[in-house]
Amino acid sequence: MIMSLTSFSHTSIDFFPNVLLTILAILISGLVIIITYRGPNRKSLPPGPPGWPVIGNLLQFVRSGKQFFEYVEELREIYGPILTLRLGTRTMIIISDASLAHEALIERGAQFATRPVETPTRKIFSSSEITVHSAMYGPVWRSLRRNMVQNMLSSNRVKEFGFARKSAMDKLIERIKSEARDNEGLVWVLNNSRYAAFSVLLDMCFGVEMEEESIEKMDQMMTAILYAVDPKLHDYLPILTPFNSGERNRALKLRRELVDFVVGFIEKRRKAIRNQGGSDETVSSFSYLDTLFDLRIIEGSETTPSDEDLVTLCSEFLNAGTDTTGAAIEWGIAELIANPGIQSRLYDEIKSTVGDRDVEEKDVDKMVFLQAVVKELLRRHPPTYFTEDPKIWSDPKKFDPDRFVSGREDADITGVAGVKMMPFGAGRRICPGMGMATVHVHLMIARMVQEFEWSAYPPESNVDFAGKLVFAVVMKKPLRALVKPRI
Repeated sequence: MIMSLTSFSHTSIDFFPNVLLTILAILISGLVIIITYRGPNRKSLPPGPPGWPVIGNLLQFVRSGKQFFEYVEELREIYGPILTLRLGTRTMIIISDASLAHEALIERGAQFATRPVETPTRKIFSSSEITVHSAMYGPVWRSLRRNMVQNMLSSNRVKEFGFARKSAMDKLIERIKSEARDNEGLVWVLNNSRYAAFSVLLDMCFGVEMEEESIEKMDQMMTAILYAVDPKLHDYLPILTPFNSGERNRALKLRRELVDFVVGFIEKRRKAIRNQGGSDETVSSFSYLDTLFDLRIIEGSETTPSDEDLVTLCSEFLNAGTDTTGAAIEWGIAELIANPGIQSRLYDEIKSTVGDRDVEEKDVDKMVFLQAVVKELLRRHPPTYFTEDPKIWSDPKKFDPDRFVSGREDADITGVAGVKMMPFGAGRRICPGMGMATVHVHLMIARMVQEFEWSAYPPESNVDFAGKLVFAVVMKKPLRALVKPRI
């Protein structure tokens, strides 16, 4: 499913009944305005459900009681593969057809490469709109993205941070062992996988070693920000903004706390660079921050990022690669628990490839089944919801890595050759961290299966594969699993 570059969380509008009477009062008092309001010309838009004045289809969605992607799936059966939804002041065009997606994102990519205007809350966390993720398509976005890709996310640069991944993987295994010892073999999968991904990105971003307390605090702040910017009802109905001063104040306070905290690490990095090895602190030879200090935001200008901009760019770098990777690992372990034969086959491949030593990044290229498992994971559980079309995939709801091993089915995950799956998006705004993310997922899955046998809790129970849309599609019921050390 491709949405209009905007996610919508059902939990964001839980307070809808509390303001419904207010909305109705505004509708009544504003009758003349409503009568003269025309909005987008519906004749030029794809079909979709009729909605109310001002609120559009918001009330219908809320009353459905469904996740947004579930609600859209029902509409797709009625209105077809391209449809229109109006959520308050926002009009969304939703595409759920592979050929249409390819036309929009690849063939006509320049026309659809920009981003919607940021909501007021999001703007609080995006100083001067200096971000790679949400900047409007233009010279600022191109400069920031080019810097990130060339200096941090190229294959050679990613390899240079192999030491950070090895350290994070070792800590991941020790954390799981410790948690299992303290809880009769039980571990929370997402918490541990997120921590490992976050640790790698922190090293890449700041280039300074952090104590565990600082890592935990940074993680908590980043998570709080993701929830703070999740779209709320007033983002779709600006007339409700006066009722939202408390939330805005909380967002401003969180932003101030974040800036104060992160600027300390920015200054620490500046000091380490000035000392050039004269400091006793443990520092990396290179970091994302290093590329930003003197970056000309617009070519030919003298403008460089302010400290507030640096905080925004670092936050974006950390958030983009943490929760999506953590969620992918959780879905992957869930599938291996539900498919013990696949888990055993993967362990056998790992054992035959590396013997008794730890899996290393160089081993991944030799493990065909591991690559197939990860590709099937990304097909079956992408970060954003995507239609499983039986005209494209045989038995699309089945977790079947052999579809890729045998060669009977395949897909270009970049979407360039055709959009059959797009776990990292497609076109000009495709995720710049795709290469790094796949390295992390392959390595984490391999190490976790090498070290532990994973099974359901309670024993013999079925894994609940229900999902929910937050900042990505995550497991509705967080996975707690039983682990048994292999050796």
